[in-house]
Amino acid sequence: MKIALDARLVYYRRYSGIGQYIVHLAEQLPGLDVDNSYTIIHSRKDRVPPRHPAARKWAAWTPSHHRLEQIAFPWELRRLPIDLLHSPDFIPPFTGRFKRVITVHDLNFLYYPQFLTSASRRYYNTQIERAVQAADHILADSHATRLDLIKLLNVPEEKITVVWLAPNAEVYRSLDPAATVAARARLQLPDRFILFAGTLEPRKNVAGLLRAYHLLLERDPRSPDLILAGSRGWLFDETRALIDELHLSERVHWIDSPADTDLAALYQAASVFVLPSHYEGFGLTVLEAMACGAPCIISDRGSLPEIAGGAAVEIDPADIVELAEALLGVLHDDRLQQRLRHKGLARAAEFSWERCARETLAVYRRVLGTK
Repeated sequence: MKIALDARLVYYRRYSGIGQYIVHLAEQLPGLDVDNSYTIIHSRKDRVPPRHPAARKWAAWTPSHHRLEQIAFPWELRRLPIDLLHSPDFIPPFTGRFKRVITVHDLNFLYYPQFLTSASRRYYNTQIERAVQAADHILADSHATRLDLIKLLNVPEEKITVVWLAPNAEVYRSLDPAATVAARARLQLPDRFILFAGTLEPRKNVAGLLRAYHLLLERDPRSPDLILAGSRGWLFDETRALIDELHLSERVHWIDSPADTDLAALYQAASVFVLPSHYEGFGLTVLEAMACGAPCIISDRGSLPEIAGGAAVEIDPADIVELAEALLGVLHDDRLQQRLRHKGLARAAEFSWERCARETLAVYRRVLGTK
């Protein structure tokens, strides 16, 4: 059977959670599956598309998320023989004689439409109901997303399979202390710091974190600096303005899109990692932080409690007092820090990209009737 993976999004969002998901599937699946042939569909602009020696590469002209995508992309695919197409970013082509597997990472756009740009809202909101109906099977990143699909879109339970993502074990792991020392010098890191990692956008609740951090400094001015590590997201300028408004410019540092190796060193060196998101379909950065030994504070919303598995302190993301108190508690309790580090390392070890690929392959075989 001929299986195709739509990897066009990687050109635009290579280092996002969805981008990394696509890259790892492209690298794993063709080597695990000796019964089917694979084609990785990538953007014609992508000079380093995801690849595997056993897979064919096929360049598409239609950009991901383009307003004419449902016309142009199916027309292109007529030239490519496919038995099954996996669309890892929600929306498949609605026409074409092939089976459809889609991955729904979250339904954030239905819960919190105000956290998306108008273009993103329009792209997802107008197509998601048709997408879940057109799909032969749906992969969900978490049980939380599976329940959302059932509750919000009336998707039959048997049509959804939960397949967890994973941190990159080659990068996110316990590092040699010398590597951490070198990263500290290169990135000019303070001796102690609180770390947030992710796109700086409203859904991640960076504004709530900044207000909680401001409150933390009022209670304990000797608290570590805060590092925001990630790329500019929607409404980034509002984040910068809030830093100035709260007079935090000397205590909050932004590292724009750090390399994976630098991010791993940041996780390992952090006094505490915090992800106070309003909603996450999976929350990959929490597992990355745990795999590097960082004690973690997370939101009690969406999939985060499920993924952390009791190995992190949970807070209400809408309560900045609770977040400030959680930060204060972890920073001043060495035993709690060590307990969170050990539990986090054990929890992160339960996830792997090979497992993700094998469970995904099992879904392909069910859909194709070849299991």
